[in-house]
Amino acid sequence: MKFQKQSLEPAAFQMAPMIDIVFLLLTFFIITWQWSRSETELDVSVPTTAEGAEPERVQGEKIINVLADGTVIVDKTPLNQQELFVIMQKLSELYKNQPIRLRADAKTEYQHVINVISTCTKAGIWNISFATQRPQPAE
Repeated sequence: MKFQKQSLEPAAFQMAPMIDIVFLLLTFFIITWQWSRSETELDVSVPTTAEGAEPERVQGEKIINVLADGTVIVDKTPLNQQELFVIMQKLSELYKNQPIRLRADAKTEYQHVINVISTCTKAGIWNISFATQRPQPAE
């Protein structure tokens, strides 16, 4: 009995699924980058210091912006101290070590910053860091 050997076609490399995955990854990173920049694009000129670092966001970090006139903004929403307390209290109940980044304008009165810190500590938030920036090089 003679068997005929059937030659198999070489496996083809499918490009369509790979292109889909690349576009999904690209979309994911663009959206994530845009989201991470959304809270730092407000018109807040944080204080400068020679030891200022580039902002490295911690996962789950909430940003509180304090404008020069004392307005507190979280997630692009202006809040009073009571509304800020409610939000911070919910966060502290959900996440034990909730990180907070405080971005106060360089011209903000110190009392406004203290009010925000006090509200956060009353709500159970203790992990607070302050945003600074490096001075612009002189031309």
